[in-house]
Amino acid sequence: MTTIAIVGAGRGLGAAVARRFGRQGFDVALVSRTQEHVDSLAAELGGEGVRARGFAADVRDPVALTAALAAATAALGPVEVLQYSPIPHKDFMKPVLQTTPADLRGPLEFSVHGPVTAVQQVLPGMRVLGRGTLLFVNGGSAVRPHADRAGTSIAFAAESAYARMLHDTLAEDRIHVAQLIIPGAITPGHPRKDPAVLAGLLWDLHHDRGEFRHFAEPLED
Repeated sequence: MTTIAIVGAGRGLGAAVARRFGRQGFDVALVSRTQEHVDSLAAELGGEGVRARGFAADVRDPVALTAALAAATAALGPVEVLQYSPIPHKDFMKPVLQTTPADLRGPLEFSVHGPVTAVQQVLPGMRVLGRGTLLFVNGGSAVRPHADRAGTSIAFAAESAYARMLHDTLAEDRIHVAQLIIPGAITPGHPRKDPAVLAGLLWDLHHDRGEFRHFAEPLED
């Protein structure tokens, strides 16, 4: 079996996805900012029978992110599934009239430069495998911009456009691209937004290879 790389791996959705894919035989590369965090999470998952390794990188640092994904491939094998799902910083969410060009640098590094860097690193290996899946996880502002969260709304919209273009371009290479929109917060115990429920949905997006965009629940009017 091959590897899923989870960029932005935490103890909520990231851990749930690691468990779900791990049960299907995937090795798991956990990518997050601190080595201590991903090592602790990998040890916890290992105790549950999931083969996981941690790799530290800030998604806003292209060199570090490229190196982390290269190390994951060397340690665990080709990345068949890439999930890009880091949680945006709160300071990306200023009101639109208070958002300056400088304020957009961080969100765009986070939600555009980061995913482009990650995709460029894993895509050659997927082409060698002859298959692959790119999963993008975003909040509701990716499709319905929110004036009080301007930076994230702008950057998520750009990430969505990039992912959609990948979906249309890579289909002939047997590389599926899908986006999961999660309106509001991921909520343990919620019937549609519990981490384990969302992990199951992400598995289905990988396995069923259907349409590009999916919603964890409908957007409120």
